[in-house]
Amino acid sequence: MALKEVSTSPTLSEAFFQSVIQEIGGEKFLACLQCGTCGGSCPFGYWMDFTPRLIIHSMRAGMFEDVVNTDSVWMCVSCYACAEQCPAEIPLTAILMTRAKEELVLAGNVPEELQAAFESSQRYHNPLGESRRKRAAWTEGIDPAVTLMAEADKKVDVLWFVGDYGAYHPRVIEISKAMVKIFNALGIKFGILGNEESSDGDSQRLAGEPGIFEKMAEENGKVFGKYKFKEIVTMDPHAYNAFKNEYPRLGIEYPVKHYTEFLVEKMKKLKPLLKNEISALVAYHDPCYLGRVNDIYEEPRALLEAIPGVELVEMSHNRAHSLCCGGGGGGMWLDGFQWEISKNRLSEWRVKEAVEAYPEHAFVTAFDQKEKKKKSKPKATKEAPTQRILAVACPYETPRFEDATKVVKKAEKLIVKDIAELLVESMGI
Repeated sequence: MALKEVSTSPTLSEAFFQSVIQEIGGEKFLACLQCGTCGGSCPFGYWMDFTPRLIIHSMRAGMFEDVVNTDSVWMCVSCYACAEQCPAEIPLTAILMTRAKEELVLAGNVPEELQAAFESSQRYHNPLGESRRKRAAWTEGIDPAVTLMAEADKKVDVLWFVGDYGAYHPRVIEISKAMVKIFNALGIKFGILGNEESSDGDSQRLAGEPGIFEKMAEENGKVFGKYKFKEIVTMDPHAYNAFKNEYPRLGIEYPVKHYTEFLVEKMKKLKPLLKNEISALVAYHDPCYLGRVNDIYEEPRALLEAIPGVELVEMSHNRAHSLCCGGGGGGMWLDGFQWEISKNRLSEWRVKEAVEAYPEHAFVTAFDQKEKKKKSKPKATKEAPTQRILAVACPYETPRFEDATKVVKKAEKLIVKDIAELLVESMGI
């Protein structure tokens, strides 16, 4: 990528160096070995002019202006793979890369689609540019009606933070409706904020806009304080991360759970409801902000294993080594930019891994099995599962992976479903 002429302060390198040292501690920062593990573990590291190692090197050499004058930092999707592998345990994603993006934003070096998401967040309180007044429109026609906190006449058990994609994206709305059915089946008293809800702001923060994040956090914090509830539950790992780890830094602190954590705690009541068998081999994708960042790996798998007929298989990259879907840290709003540079999408790489995770018999359809029975004597052995499913637990992933199945070879039969959808299917509701 060619260097761009961008006006920068002559003291930028020194100022950035000092600000990062203050945030993460001088000794930890100076412990960088320049080993290159960060760039080697980054899924887009091979396209970066400046990997985390080289950013640190540029800072030490007083040449950080070179980093700001290129756009390779925008290949970072804040997946935490570099921080997970760093032998010096430097917070590369949380501090270094996020601060580097802030400097690019200040210099005006921002891809157009990301800038549009920032502007929509400021104007509409969500990066999709949708009307705030329509934030609860997805609940129309649901019976019993979904409770709006503004209309709740008493304390609820759960304040459900639906999130931007859960409220506006057509595919993800289906998952939100599935979650309503689960809450109702378990007898959970819950409510949503509707048009009082703002974006959680975490992805905007990681993409270099802390001002937007703080504005969204302040707005949500004021609304949370108006109502009585026991805990917040969200289906979005990014919102979960914000409420658990970032909002408390601003004095906004409430008990919060990802929905997979919440449902595992209700397993005694949930499991008897899972009556319908789903004959499927299921590969589960670990979301970066649920797994690597917040160490939640087993709860989603426990829910899948509770579904009759489901057989879990693992992709080559799983748990702490999971491959990012490409949507986090602003990646949802950088698809075009990253495609132009790399001609690759992380979502497609991940779907390829899902296809490769299933043994050959997973490709057998129900029709194929019936035909085989006609030509051979029946055996007492268990039949192969008839479906291949890629299970997810993040609203960014379902639409991204479904799009990827349309272009990845041998992925045309792969079904992408959120864990909540699979639970509702097994419940038969």
